[in-house]
Amino acid sequence: MRAIADTGTGTAAGHEPDLRHHGDAEVRAADGAEGANGSDPTAPADPNRPTGPTDPTPLTDLAVNVRAGTPPAWLKAEIAASLDGLAAYPDGRAARRAVAARHALPVERVLLTSGAAEAFVLLARAVRAKRPVVVHPQFTEPEAALRDAGHTVERVLLTERDGFRLDADAIPSDADLVVVGNPTNPTSVLHPAETLASLARPGRTLVVDEAFMDAVPGERAALAGRTDLPGLVVLRSLTKTWGLAGLRIGYVLAAPDLIADLAGAQPLWPVSSPALAAARACTTPAALAEAAAAAEEIAADRAHLLARLGEFPTLRAVGPAEAPFVLIRLPDAMTVRAGLRARGFAVRRGDTFPGLGPDWLRLAVRDRATTDRLVTALAEVLGAAAS
Repeated sequence: MRAIADTGTGTAAGHEPDLRHHGDAEVRAADGAEGANGSDPTAPADPNRPTGPTDPTPLTDLAVNVRAGTPPAWLKAEIAASLDGLAAYPDGRAARRAVAARHALPVERVLLTSGAAEAFVLLARAVRAKRPVVVHPQFTEPEAALRDAGHTVERVLLTERDGFRLDADAIPSDADLVVVGNPTNPTSVLHPAETLASLARPGRTLVVDEAFMDAVPGERAALAGRTDLPGLVVLRSLTKTWGLAGLRIGYVLAAPDLIADLAGAQPLWPVSSPALAAARACTTPAALAEAAAAAEEIAADRAHLLARLGEFPTLRAVGPAEAPFVLIRLPDAMTVRAGLRARGFAVRRGDTFPGLGPDWLRLAVRDRATTDRLVTALAEVLGAAAS
């Protein structure tokens, strides 16, 4: 395996990607209230973003990896019931105990956060690293947070020829902070637990982003709950499987001393009472059983999506895919993305991920009927491009 070391001045795609672009920007209307990255009104316009008043009917969202049809009614009821207590300041003790019990950990190893994204900011501020390394392609917020905190970030770029799979030897031996996703967004690659565990060592903080691990049947390759690996930090999110992106709830699992440091970098009452109620509800045995069933359903729907995508000879999907999304490569993907949008489908551009380029798109896994409609639209777009 060959990996490319990059200090952030460029990528294999020959340009510096927008680390602040996220999938939600693909599905929002161009109403002038936001920037190209979906959050910063001052961000430069994206000439490749096919939005505007001519957009047709409401879009089918294949750009955001939140499970469709969520949150379920029982979870909405739990969150709604918490509203009667909004006059009181949030008390996270019960939710913290619930998360600790879910992973069979002492409560001192758990920190609740306002979504997993907050954890990246806390780590960037609290961990003093001399040589931080981020493994790409992956979720870009960890690198953005590190750069915002003044770190010089080194990239290890995994390659398509190796299926975007990590070889532990690609990580510099003196890297004292390593960030990797598992399963990785956007590649849908699931790295073996043994490979990631081999990266742990004294003097190194190993951050494993497991935001999508509960969408993997059996959560195989998970490191959450491990206490034998020095410097291990595992991040989890409850927003993907349970449809809580707007509520913001996630957590960190790490050694007690690091948890204390991260907590010291948080503002007071960082997690709202409704989010705490959701954390308690989503870690019950019944909720875990529902999540496990959803993971099996996602796997079946993903197999159907990959089979249908295999009908297009110019399209290549990265595999084996293990997450609730797939990464595909095809010629002139930006034009295809615009054509799909015109036919009612929002998909995630790939060129904002270091190591990828304009020929890549990410598609969320949806039910079979939605996939079949997507394939029909894709055939129209590719047919029009060939004519």
